[in-house]
Amino acid sequence: MRGKLMFITGLAAGFVLGSRAGREKYEEITANAKKVWEHPTVQEAAGVAQAQANKLYTEGKDKINHSKLGEKLQSASTTGTSDSTLTSSTAGTSASNGTGTTY
Repeated sequence: MRGKLMFITGLAAGFVLGSRAGREKYEEITANAKKVWEHPTVQEAAGVAQAQANKLYTEGKDKINHSKLGEKLQSASTTGTSDSTLTSSTAGTSASNGTGTTY
C-alpha cells in the first residue's frame, strides 16, 4: 500500500512539474486537494480512522504484554541484565503524539 501511495505521489509530482500549464495546474490541484481534505465527511472519516488505529494499537499492545514474548520482555526488564537496561530505563516513561494517545 505504501509503495502504491509513493508511486502515485511521484506520478502526480511528475505530472505537475512536467505539465505545460505549470504553476496554474499546480494551484488548481492543490486547491482541489485542500477543498476535499477540509470537507466535513473526509474529516469525520479521518477521525474514525484515527480512533480505530488507536484502538488497534492498544489491543495489539495488550496482546503482546499478555503473550509469552511480553512475559519474557517483562521478566528481562526486572533481571537487570545489560541487554534490558534500555527496556527497564524507558519502562516508566511515556510519550505522547499530541493526539491524546500515550505510548
